[in-house]
Amino acid sequence: MNNKNDQEKQIRVWCDGCYDMVHFGHANSLRQAKALGDVLIVGVHTDEEIAKHKGPPVFTQEERYKMVRAIKWVDHVVEGAPYVTTLETLDKYQCDFCVHGDDITVTADGIDTYHLVKEAGRYREVMRTAGVSTTDLVGRMLLLTREHFKRGDKEYSVALEHSSNLGTDSTARSPYTGCSQFLPTTQKIIQFSSGLSPKPTDRVVYVAGAFDLFHVGHLDFLEEAHKQGDFLIVGLHTDLEVNRYKGSNYPIMNLHERVLSVLACKYVHEVVIGAPYSVTADLMDHFRVKVVCHGLTPTVLDADGSDPYTVPKQRGCFKVLNSGNTMTTDDIVQRIIRHRLEFEVRNSRKEQKEVAITKALQKGHIKLNGDCEHTTKAAS
Repeated sequence: MNNKNDQEKQIRVWCDGCYDMVHFGHANSLRQAKALGDVLIVGVHTDEEIAKHKGPPVFTQEERYKMVRAIKWVDHVVEGAPYVTTLETLDKYQCDFCVHGDDITVTADGIDTYHLVKEAGRYREVMRTAGVSTTDLVGRMLLLTREHFKRGDKEYSVALEHSSNLGTDSTARSPYTGCSQFLPTTQKIIQFSSGLSPKPTDRVVYVAGAFDLFHVGHLDFLEEAHKQGDFLIVGLHTDLEVNRYKGSNYPIMNLHERVLSVLACKYVHEVVIGAPYSVTADLMDHFRVKVVCHGLTPTVLDADGSDPYTVPKQRGCFKVLNSGNTMTTDDIVQRIIRHRLEFEVRNSRKEQKEVAITKALQKGHIKLNGDCEHTTKAAS
Protein backbone atom coordinates (compact mmCIF):
# COMPACT_ATOMS: atom_id res chain seq x y z
CA MET A 1 0.00 0.00 0.00
CA ASN A 2 1.02 3.58 -0.56
CA ASN A 3 1.81 5.14 2.81
CA LYS A 4 1.00 8.61 1.51
CA ASN A 5 -2.46 7.52 0.43
CA ASP A 6 -2.99 5.78 3.77
CA GLN A 7 -2.18 9.03 5.57
CA GLU A 8 -4.55 10.99 3.37
CA LYS A 9 -7.36 8.58 4.18
CA GLN A 10 -6.96 8.96 7.92
CA ILE A 11 -10.08 10.21 9.68
CA ARG A 12 -9.25 12.95 12.16
CA VAL A 13 -11.67 13.41 15.06
CA TRP A 14 -12.09 16.51 17.26
CA CYS A 15 -13.29 16.54 20.87
CA ASP A 16 -13.24 19.44 23.32
CA GLY A 17 -14.21 20.21 26.89
CA CYS A 18 -13.13 21.38 30.34
CA TYR A 19 -11.83 17.95 31.45
CA ASP A 20 -11.77 19.05 35.07
CA MET A 21 -10.88 16.31 37.54
CA VAL A 22 -10.41 13.90 34.63
CA HIS A 23 -12.21 10.64 35.40
CA PHE A 24 -13.14 7.45 33.58
CA GLY A 25 -16.28 9.10 32.18
CA HIS A 26 -14.11 11.54 30.25
CA ALA A 27 -11.84 8.71 29.18
CA ASN A 28 -14.74 6.59 28.00
CA SER A 29 -16.07 9.46 25.88
CA LEU A 30 -12.65 9.88 24.27
CA ARG A 31 -12.36 6.12 23.75
CA GLN A 32 -15.64 6.13 21.86
CA ALA A 33 -14.58 9.16 19.83
CA LYS A 34 -11.28 7.57 18.84
CA ALA A 35 -13.17 4.48 17.65
CA LEU A 36 -14.93 6.67 15.06
CA GLY A 37 -11.67 7.62 13.36
CA ASP A 38 -7.90 7.21 13.25
CA VAL A 39 -6.49 10.30 14.97
CA LEU A 40 -8.04 12.00 18.02
CA ILE A 41 -7.42 15.71 18.64
CA VAL A 42 -8.67 17.04 21.98
CA GLY A 43 -9.19 20.73 22.73
CA VAL A 44 -9.08 21.81 26.37
CA HIS A 45 -10.56 25.12 27.57
CA THR A 46 -8.69 27.68 29.69
CA ASP A 47 -9.45 28.43 33.33
CA GLU A 48 -10.81 31.83 32.30
CA GLU A 49 -13.29 30.37 29.81
CA ILE A 50 -14.53 27.76 32.28
CA ALA A 51 -14.97 30.32 35.07
CA LYS A 52 -16.96 32.52 32.69
CA HIS A 53 -19.34 29.80 31.52
CA LYS A 54 -19.78 27.49 34.48
CA GLY A 55 -17.74 28.43 37.54
CA PRO A 56 -14.27 27.75 38.98
CA PRO A 57 -12.46 24.59 37.84
CA VAL A 58 -10.87 22.36 40.48
CA PHE A 59 -7.67 21.81 38.47
CA THR A 60 -5.59 24.45 36.71
CA GLN A 61 -5.41 24.48 32.94
CA GLU A 62 -1.83 23.19 32.98
CA GLU A 63 -2.88 20.25 35.14
CA ARG A 64 -5.84 19.54 32.87
CA TYR A 65 -3.71 19.70 29.70
CA LYS A 66 -1.30 17.19 31.22
CA MET A 67 -4.04 14.80 32.36
CA VAL A 68 -5.72 14.70 28.94
CA ARG A 69 -2.38 14.07 27.20
CA ALA A 70 -1.95 10.97 29.36
CA ILE A 71 -5.21 9.32 28.26
CA LYS A 72 -4.26 6.41 26.02
CA TRP A 73 -6.68 7.25 23.18
CA VAL A 74 -5.58 10.89 22.79
CA ASP A 75 -3.13 11.67 19.97
CA HIS A 76 -2.84 15.45 20.34
CA VAL A 77 -4.01 18.14 22.78
CA VAL A 78 -4.90 21.69 21.74
CA GLU A 79 -4.47 24.11 24.64
CA GLY A 80 -6.92 26.96 25.08
CA ALA A 81 -9.55 25.62 22.68
CA PRO A 82 -12.54 27.97 22.12
CA TYR A 83 -15.66 27.24 24.16
CA VAL A 84 -17.88 27.24 21.10
CA THR A 85 -16.68 24.71 18.53
CA THR A 86 -16.35 26.33 15.10
CA LEU A 87 -15.76 25.07 11.59
CA GLU A 88 -12.58 27.14 11.56
CA THR A 89 -11.29 25.11 14.50
CA LEU A 90 -12.05 21.82 12.77
CA ASP A 91 -10.42 23.02 9.56
CA LYS A 92 -7.34 24.39 11.34
CA TYR A 93 -6.59 20.95 12.80
CA GLN A 94 -7.79 19.11 9.68
CA CYS A 95 -10.55 17.31 11.58
CA ASP A 96 -13.38 15.66 9.68
CA PHE A 97 -15.94 16.06 12.44
CA CYS A 98 -16.50 16.80 16.12
CA VAL A 99 -17.65 14.22 18.69
CA HIS A 100 -19.48 14.85 21.94
CA GLY A 101 -21.61 13.03 24.50
CA ASP A 102 -25.38 12.91 24.42
CA ASP A 103 -25.80 15.46 27.24
CA ILE A 104 -26.74 19.15 27.26
CA THR A 105 -23.96 21.61 26.46
CA VAL A 106 -24.38 25.37 25.98
CA THR A 107 -22.58 28.63 26.77
CA ALA A 108 -23.37 31.12 29.52
CA ASP A 109 -25.38 33.03 26.90
CA GLY A 110 -27.57 30.03 26.14
CA ILE A 111 -25.99 29.09 22.83
CA ASP A 112 -25.51 25.45 21.91
CA THR A 113 -21.73 25.11 21.85
CA TYR A 114 -21.95 22.70 18.92
CA HIS A 115 -24.66 24.37 16.81
CA LEU A 116 -22.19 25.44 14.09
CA VAL A 117 -20.73 21.99 13.52
CA LYS A 118 -24.18 20.39 13.81
CA GLU A 119 -25.58 22.66 11.11
CA ALA A 120 -22.63 21.81 8.86
CA GLY A 121 -23.16 18.06 9.34
CA ARG A 122 -19.79 17.68 11.05
CA TYR A 123 -20.99 16.46 14.43
CA ARG A 124 -21.23 12.94 15.88
CA GLU A 125 -22.61 11.85 19.24
CA VAL A 126 -21.53 9.14 21.66
CA MET A 127 -23.16 7.89 24.84
CA ARG A 128 -22.36 9.68 28.07
CA THR A 129 -21.03 7.37 30.81
CA ALA A 130 -23.81 6.99 33.36
CA GLY A 131 -22.94 7.14 37.03
CA VAL A 132 -20.02 9.56 37.11
CA SER A 133 -19.46 13.30 36.86
CA THR A 134 -17.09 15.89 38.28
CA THR A 135 -20.05 17.35 40.16
CA ASP A 136 -20.71 14.00 41.81
CA LEU A 137 -17.07 13.57 42.86
CA VAL A 138 -17.03 17.07 44.37
CA GLY A 139 -20.20 16.19 46.25
CA ARG A 140 -18.66 13.02 47.70
CA MET A 141 -15.75 15.04 49.06
CA LEU A 142 -17.93 17.74 50.62
CA LEU A 143 -20.49 15.38 52.12
CA LEU A 144 -17.80 13.16 53.67
CA THR A 145 -19.96 10.05 53.26
CA ARG A 146 -18.87 6.44 52.80
CA GLU A 147 -21.82 5.41 50.67
CA HIS A 148 -19.79 5.21 47.47
CA PHE A 149 -18.05 2.06 48.64
CA LYS A 150 -19.94 -0.92 49.93
CA ARG A 151 -19.49 -3.92 52.14
CA GLY A 152 -20.73 -7.51 51.99
CA ASP A 153 -23.86 -8.05 49.92
CA LYS A 154 -23.89 -4.37 48.92
CA GLU A 155 -20.40 -4.44 47.42
CA TYR A 156 -21.65 -3.99 43.86
CA SER A 157 -24.45 -1.54 44.66
CA VAL A 158 -22.88 1.70 43.56
CA ALA A 159 -25.78 4.20 43.74
CA LEU A 160 -25.74 6.46 46.79
CA GLU A 161 -28.47 6.56 49.40
CA HIS A 162 -29.19 10.26 49.70
CA SER A 163 -29.06 13.47 47.73
CA SER A 164 -28.38 17.16 48.24
CA ASN A 165 -27.80 20.28 46.23
CA LEU A 166 -24.55 18.61 45.16
CA GLY A 167 -26.41 16.17 42.93
CA THR A 168 -24.65 13.05 44.10
CA ASP A 169 -27.00 10.18 43.40
CA SER A 170 -29.92 8.71 41.54
CA THR A 171 -32.43 10.80 43.49
CA ALA A 172 -30.84 14.04 42.34
CA ARG A 173 -33.15 16.07 40.18
CA SER A 174 -31.03 16.64 37.09
CA PRO A 175 -30.27 13.75 34.71
CA TYR A 176 -26.91 15.34 33.88
CA THR A 177 -25.55 16.75 37.15
CA GLY A 178 -27.23 13.97 39.12
CA CYS A 179 -25.29 10.74 39.25
CA SER A 180 -27.52 7.80 38.37
CA GLN A 181 -25.56 4.60 38.91
CA PHE A 182 -22.26 3.28 37.63
CA LEU A 183 -22.69 -0.37 36.72
CA PRO A 184 -19.32 -2.10 36.32
CA THR A 185 -19.14 -4.81 33.67
CA THR A 186 -16.40 -7.04 32.31
CA GLN A 187 -17.05 -5.50 28.90
CA LYS A 188 -16.16 -2.03 30.20
CA ILE A 189 -12.91 -3.33 31.66
CA ILE A 190 -12.09 -5.08 28.36
CA GLN A 191 -12.74 -1.84 26.47
CA PHE A 192 -10.28 0.02 28.71
CA SER A 193 -7.68 -2.74 28.89
CA SER A 194 -4.64 -2.82 26.62
CA GLY A 195 -5.09 -6.58 26.17
CA LEU A 196 -1.32 -6.97 26.21
CA SER A 197 0.77 -9.49 28.12
CA PRO A 198 4.43 -9.02 29.00
CA LYS A 199 6.89 -10.67 26.66
CA PRO A 200 9.34 -13.15 28.23
CA THR A 201 12.13 -10.59 27.86
CA ASP A 202 10.13 -7.68 29.35
CA ARG A 203 11.23 -6.11 32.61
CA VAL A 204 7.98 -6.06 34.63
CA VAL A 205 7.45 -3.17 37.07
CA TYR A 206 4.89 -3.30 39.88
CA VAL A 207 3.40 -0.45 41.91
CA ALA A 208 0.41 -0.49 44.25
CA GLY A 209 -1.86 1.99 45.97
CA ALA A 210 -5.31 3.56 46.09
CA PHE A 211 -4.89 5.90 43.08
CA ASP A 212 -7.98 7.71 44.29
CA LEU A 213 -9.25 10.74 42.33
CA PHE A 214 -6.60 10.03 39.70
CA HIS A 215 -4.55 13.24 39.39
CA VAL A 216 -1.28 14.66 38.07
CA GLY A 217 0.64 13.44 41.13
CA HIS A 218 -0.34 9.88 40.26
CA LEU A 219 0.38 10.55 36.62
CA ASP A 220 3.94 11.76 37.19
CA PHE A 221 4.64 8.81 39.48
CA LEU A 222 3.35 6.29 36.92
CA GLU A 223 5.37 7.95 34.17
CA GLU A 224 8.49 7.56 36.30
CA ALA A 225 7.60 3.94 37.16
CA HIS A 226 7.02 3.22 33.47
CA LYS A 227 10.62 4.26 32.79
CA GLN A 228 11.92 1.54 35.13
CA GLY A 229 11.03 -1.29 32.75
CA ASP A 230 8.96 -2.43 29.80
CA PHE A 231 5.62 -3.46 31.32
CA LEU A 232 3.89 -1.60 34.18
CA ILE A 233 1.38 -3.37 36.44
CA VAL A 234 -0.62 -1.35 38.97
CA GLY A 235 -2.12 -3.05 42.03
CA LEU A 236 -5.28 -1.37 43.31
CA HIS A 237 -6.29 -1.93 46.92
CA THR A 238 -9.89 -2.63 47.91
CA ASP A 239 -12.11 0.13 49.28
CA LEU A 240 -11.97 -1.30 52.81
CA GLU A 241 -8.18 -1.61 52.69
CA VAL A 242 -7.83 1.99 51.52
CA ASN A 243 -10.20 3.12 54.25
CA ARG A 244 -8.07 1.26 56.80
CA TYR A 245 -4.92 3.21 56.00
CA LYS A 246 -6.47 6.48 54.84
CA GLY A 247 -9.46 6.80 57.18
CA SER A 248 -12.26 9.40 56.90
CA ASN A 249 -14.45 8.72 53.82
CA TYR A 250 -11.60 7.53 51.61
CA PRO A 251 -11.50 6.31 48.94
CA ILE A 252 -13.61 8.96 47.22
CA MET A 253 -13.87 6.71 44.16
CA ASN A 254 -14.77 3.06 44.65
CA LEU A 255 -12.63 0.21 43.36
CA HIS A 256 -14.51 -0.21 40.08
CA GLU A 257 -14.12 3.46 39.26
CA ARG A 258 -10.44 3.52 40.22
CA VAL A 259 -9.71 0.52 37.99
CA LEU A 260 -11.02 2.27 34.88
CA SER A 261 -9.32 5.57 35.76
CA VAL A 262 -5.92 3.85 36.02
CA LEU A 263 -6.46 1.66 32.93
CA ALA A 264 -7.11 4.80 30.88
CA CYS A 265 -3.54 6.01 31.58
CA LYS A 266 -1.17 5.43 28.68
CA TYR A 267 1.69 4.38 30.98
CA VAL A 268 -0.23 1.45 32.50
CA HIS A 269 -0.33 -2.00 30.87
CA GLU A 270 -2.27 -4.02 33.44
CA VAL A 271 -4.15 -3.65 36.73
CA VAL A 272 -4.51 -6.09 39.61
CA ILE A 273 -8.01 -5.54 41.01
CA GLY A 274 -8.11 -5.80 44.79
CA ALA A 275 -4.35 -6.34 45.15
CA PRO A 276 -3.01 -7.48 48.54
CA TYR A 277 -1.66 -4.62 50.63
CA SER A 278 1.62 -6.43 51.23
CA VAL A 279 3.52 -7.34 48.07
CA THR A 280 3.86 -11.10 48.37
CA ALA A 281 6.30 -13.57 46.86
CA ASP A 282 3.39 -15.28 45.11
CA LEU A 283 2.35 -12.04 43.43
CA MET A 284 5.88 -11.24 42.31
CA ASP A 285 6.47 -14.75 40.96
CA HIS A 286 3.09 -14.95 39.22
CA PHE A 287 3.62 -11.69 37.31
CA ARG A 288 7.42 -12.16 37.00
CA VAL A 289 7.98 -8.78 38.68
CA LYS A 290 11.56 -7.53 38.47
CA VAL A 291 11.18 -4.22 40.30
CA VAL A 292 8.67 -2.89 42.84
CA CYS A 293 8.38 0.89 43.15
CA HIS A 294 6.96 3.27 45.73
CA GLY A 295 6.83 7.06 45.82
CA LEU A 296 8.06 9.44 48.51
CA THR A 297 4.83 9.29 50.52
CA PRO A 298 5.26 7.51 53.87
CA THR A 299 4.51 3.78 53.82
CA VAL A 300 1.73 2.73 56.19
CA LEU A 301 2.30 -0.66 57.85
CA ASP A 302 0.02 -3.59 57.09
CA ALA A 303 -2.79 -4.48 59.53
CA ASP A 304 -0.46 -6.93 61.32
CA GLY A 305 2.22 -4.26 61.76
CA SER A 306 4.53 -5.58 59.04
CA ASP A 307 6.24 -3.65 56.24
CA PRO A 308 4.21 -4.23 53.03
CA TYR A 309 7.44 -4.15 51.01
CA THR A 310 9.40 -6.72 53.04
CA VAL A 311 9.58 -9.29 50.22
CA PRO A 312 10.77 -6.98 47.41
CA LYS A 313 13.29 -5.43 49.82
CA GLN A 314 14.63 -8.88 50.71
CA ARG A 315 14.94 -9.66 47.00
CA GLY A 316 16.81 -6.42 46.38
CA CYS A 317 14.30 -5.15 43.84
CA PHE A 318 12.54 -2.37 45.79
CA LYS A 319 12.98 1.17 44.50
CA VAL A 320 11.80 4.54 45.85
CA LEU A 321 10.93 6.97 43.06
CA ASN A 322 10.93 10.75 43.16
CA SER A 323 8.53 11.93 40.48
CA GLY A 324 9.12 15.58 41.31
CA ASN A 325 5.41 16.02 42.07
CA THR A 326 4.18 16.17 45.67
CA MET A 327 0.44 16.39 44.93
CA THR A 328 -1.75 13.96 46.87
CA THR A 329 -5.46 13.11 46.89
CA ASP A 330 -5.67 14.97 50.21
CA ASP A 331 -4.49 18.12 48.44
CA ILE A 332 -7.35 17.86 45.94
CA VAL A 333 -9.90 17.38 48.72
CA GLN A 334 -8.50 20.42 50.55
CA ARG A 335 -8.86 22.51 47.39
CA ILE A 336 -12.53 21.59 47.30
CA ILE A 337 -13.09 22.26 50.99
CA ARG A 338 -11.37 25.67 50.80
CA HIS A 339 -13.74 26.69 48.01
CA ARG A 340 -16.76 24.80 49.33
CA LEU A 341 -19.27 27.63 48.99
CA GLU A 342 -18.18 28.42 45.43
CA PHE A 343 -18.62 24.79 44.36
CA GLU A 344 -21.96 24.42 46.13
CA VAL A 345 -23.27 27.52 44.34
CA ARG A 346 -21.83 26.29 41.04
CA ASN A 347 -23.39 22.84 41.39
CA SER A 348 -26.75 24.12 42.56
CA ARG A 349 -26.99 26.62 39.71
CA LYS A 350 -25.89 23.99 37.21
CA GLU A 351 -28.53 21.52 38.38
CA GLN A 352 -31.35 24.10 38.42
CA LYS A 353 -30.68 25.15 34.84
CA GLU A 354 -30.40 21.55 33.64
CA VAL A 355 -33.72 20.70 35.27
CA ALA A 356 -35.36 23.70 33.60
CA ILE A 357 -34.05 22.85 30.15
CA THR A 358 -34.93 19.17 30.55
CA LYS A 359 -38.54 20.07 31.34
CA ALA A 360 -38.64 22.45 28.38
CA LEU A 361 -37.27 19.75 26.10
CA GLN A 362 -39.86 17.26 27.31
CA LYS A 363 -42.66 19.74 26.61
CA GLY A 364 -41.22 20.50 23.17
CA HIS A 365 -40.84 24.21 23.92
CA ILE A 366 -37.23 24.29 22.75
CA LYS A 367 -34.72 22.20 20.87
CA LEU A 368 -30.97 21.90 21.23
CA ASN A 369 -29.79 24.63 18.91
CA GLY A 370 -28.62 28.22 19.11
CA ASP A 371 -31.94 29.30 20.67
CA CYS A 372 -31.74 27.21 23.83
CA GLU A 373 -31.38 28.98 27.16
CA HIS A 374 -29.48 26.89 29.65
CA THR A 375 -25.95 26.61 30.88
CA THR A 376 -23.67 23.63 31.20
CA LYS A 377 -20.58 22.28 29.51
CA ALA A 378 -19.87 18.63 29.02
CA ALA A 379 -16.60 16.98 29.99
CA SER A 380 -16.89 19.00 33.22
